[in-house]
Amino acid sequence: MVTGAKSCWAVRASHFEGLITTIVGYVLLAITLIVCHGLAALVRFQRSRRLLGVCYIVVKVSLLVVVEIGVFPLICGWWLDICSLEMFDASLKDRELSFESAPGTTMFLHWLVGMVYVFYFASFILLLREVLRPGVLWFLRNLNDPDFNPVQEMIHLPIYRHLRRFILSVVVFGSIVLLMLWLPIRIIKHIFPSFLPYNVMLYSDAPVSELSLELLLLQVVLPALLEQGHTRQWLKGLVRAWTVTAGYLLDLHSYLLGDQEDNENNANQQANNNNNQQARNNAIPVVGEGLHAAHQAILQQGGPVGFQPYHRPMKFPLRIVLLVLFMCVTLLLASLVCLTLPVFTGRWLMSFWTGSAKIHELYTAACGLYVCWLSIRAITVLLAWMPQGRRVILLKAQEWTLMIMKTLIVAVLLAGVIPLLLGLLFELVIVAPLRVPLDQTPLFYPWQDWALGVLHAKIIAAITLMGPQWWLKTVIEQVYANGIRNIDLHFIIRKLAAPVIAVLLLSLCIPYVIAVGIVPLLGVTMEMQNLVQRRIYPFLLMVVVLMGILFFQIRQFKRLYEHIKNDKYLVGQRLVNYERKAGKLSTTTHSSSVQE
Repeated sequence: MVTGAKSCWAVRASHFEGLITTIVGYVLLAITLIVCHGLAALVRFQRSRRLLGVCYIVVKVSLLVVVEIGVFPLICGWWLDICSLEMFDASLKDRELSFESAPGTTMFLHWLVGMVYVFYFASFILLLREVLRPGVLWFLRNLNDPDFNPVQEMIHLPIYRHLRRFILSVVVFGSIVLLMLWLPIRIIKHIFPSFLPYNVMLYSDAPVSELSLELLLLQVVLPALLEQGHTRQWLKGLVRAWTVTAGYLLDLHSYLLGDQEDNENNANQQANNNNNQQARNNAIPVVGEGLHAAHQAILQQGGPVGFQPYHRPMKFPLRIVLLVLFMCVTLLLASLVCLTLPVFTGRWLMSFWTGSAKIHELYTAACGLYVCWLSIRAITVLLAWMPQGRRVILLKAQEWTLMIMKTLIVAVLLAGVIPLLLGLLFELVIVAPLRVPLDQTPLFYPWQDWALGVLHAKIIAAITLMGPQWWLKTVIEQVYANGIRNIDLHFIIRKLAAPVIAVLLLSLCIPYVIAVGIVPLLGVTMEMQNLVQRRIYPFLLMVVVLMGILFFQIRQFKRLYEHIKNDKYLVGQRLVNYERKAGKLSTTTHSSSVQE
């Protein structure tokens, strides 16, 4: 009894009671169903046996889903955190204190980091499958395989194979984290002692708000990097170049990429086989052979999938070991570059902006990564223009310079002035009345107002595009359709920027003129003037919203009145061709007169 109480206390004290209780419950339920299934088979209760079998399958699949989607990403997230402690000048004691203070939040964040890691690892494996020969990654499951069904695999494979695969996945993912995170951190601390640790502390008195930088990162930097297809093509080109280099150095070109001649011969042979198969399909089948031929076609329609023959050189195992070592060294060097170059570039650029203030390294890394991406993009564009000659390069440079100037003007208006006015209006209408008392003076930070305005502008633009058709939606759709290359500066200023800026300026100026210029002329007290100045913006917003709702309801009541009137008094709505009817009437009159 004492031992059971101690074990229950240990489970509760570990803050893992939810996860541990769930897994233990699934295991106990599965064992119970197995025992009941055996008893039902022993006493020959067939219906109960089938029902217990179905229940066991459901419990087994649920347990595997919890382990693969819940436990495995959580382990990866914690292992990533443990291996990166020196990068942030943290210790296990700090992680223990944060876990004890907020266990649920800590577990969720580690699970989220692990899920992101697993997702990008799977994406990189899919990229490798596009480059490497089919059959090289035979030990990894192909998620794009149409025959792959994870639910059926969970049902048919025994538990020990799932357990072995889980342990192997933990070892592989953990080894990659050691190779690409822990070891590079040790090397960086040895070569550049002052480079680490990264600054991840938040400062509320910093001149540049962390919220503003976070919104800038989420709204500008990351969408520009993730929505471009060039990054994936560059990564694929680097992987192909590395594969070709490693293949020729180790004489594994056939193993990694396959033989081009064999591919062409196989393609020709496949074409001949398709022609022969089509000829056989067009031939007249013999009676009684149709069903058998159909079954054979279904069974042999694809042939062997996921493998391509290759040339096996001498000392093949040694070459594979050297290939793995070469891959580890390449991953280590790539990790060193990714951990140092973007952060160094971002720190250098941020120093011109914020001075000596410490900025979260997430923003410096994002800024440096964005600059590196722009530099690589510019280099690739210049390399693509070089074969066309100097004249073409000058013409292209002139076109791009003009386009960049137009884009900068549009960015200043649409991404600078409008978000600033929108954020300031939101501050006056919502934030200041709720957060600042009447006896205190509100302080406005233009940078924070601009950052919040960027978020609000994107939300308003998205709602406008999803709403009904009106002039603002038509203009935004036209601007999106034109794009950056066909940007129309006159159209954007006249149809979009000028009306929106005029509306925002009127929304800001009219209440201020009323509160500061008209109300003091009425002879009210200073307290009333202060109250009017602080509450006029939300009051006018409420008036505008109520008037909008009133006009909407009046229009709806008019439509309802017209609908009821038409249903009650209108006999029918039908288009009648009076000329044709008159012709028919004259023809009928003429025929009747003839009969008379």
